[in-house]
Amino acid sequence: MTDLILNCIKIDMSKITLSNGSSFVCQSEQTLLEAARAQGLMLEHSCRTGRCGVCKAHVLTGETLPLKEEESLTENERASGLVLTCCRTALTDTELDIKDLGELGSIEVKTLPCRIDSLALLSGDVIEVVLRTPPSSRLTYLSGQYVDVIGKNGLRRSYSIANAPREDGKIILQVRKVLNGEMSRYWFAEAQVNDLLRIEGPLGTFCLRKSQASHLVLLATGTGIAPIKAMLETLAANPSLNSYQQISLYWGGRTEKDIYWTPDFPGLDVHFTRVLSRTPSSGDIKGYVQDAALADGFDLQESIVYACGSEAMIESARKQLISAGLHHKNYHSDAFVSSN
Repeated sequence: MTDLILNCIKIDMSKITLSNGSSFVCQSEQTLLEAARAQGLMLEHSCRTGRCGVCKAHVLTGETLPLKEEESLTENERASGLVLTCCRTALTDTELDIKDLGELGSIEVKTLPCRIDSLALLSGDVIEVVLRTPPSSRLTYLSGQYVDVIGKNGLRRSYSIANAPREDGKIILQVRKVLNGEMSRYWFAEAQVNDLLRIEGPLGTFCLRKSQASHLVLLATGTGIAPIKAMLETLAANPSLNSYQQISLYWGGRTEKDIYWTPDFPGLDVHFTRVLSRTPSSGDIKGYVQDAALADGFDLQESIVYACGSEAMIESARKQLISAGLHHKNYHSDAFVSSN
């Protein structure tokens, strides 16, 4: 009887080996991403819903099974052996051609109470929300990561953190109004200072990585500027982390009203380009951020790119920049997937 139980356990659990030698065990009801996280290993990811494609991985050996739809994979990618670790489990021992992300695996994901500290309109459809967390329980995170805000009746939405870690533990969010959005209605019509909410985080793997690249390229659309702002704050506050000879920021919107912030970091030389798709003013570029970056003609082989914003921009920028010479491992992204 004992042997039978052990055999059943073996069938339900598979060993997953990564390209850097790290390994973990995946149960049949877990996704690869969940199993890795449960054992202290962080794999590249963002949305956790199969839509953004950040967690793509090549299966070298073994069999996997989708637990939910892998929306962002193309037929060619499926045929080449790519899977999404946020959607798949393992049926057998499996080798994946990805690495775990080291220090990110040691950061604890917490659910904390918080209160609204302040609310301020940044533009007609973007509100800044400052949250304060308990003094005895701060959120430890890396600039670029996001949190889930949990409101009444368990309503949950994801927002990038718009500031580098602060001594007072406050968390800044930049929230765009969504037509008929349930959470938008709360932020823009009901929210009050001192409202009690909960946050879960930090989440995602969008953060600055160690790199030999000499040029840091930052692409953002809309409120995708939030994590980019946090990254720049980190570099400004920690000069030893800034190994770049050049920093270029391209922020895109439809009209001038969408550009509600200007980088101002003494000691940090940021070349800032506003890119407007509809009505550019004098000095602005008309078009899209990835096109503006390519038009500047810098050496992509010496660059590392961080992009945050709409799914369309993320995918277009990925294809265009890699086709033009950027190494695929030097493209990091966080796509904002829509929800109400």
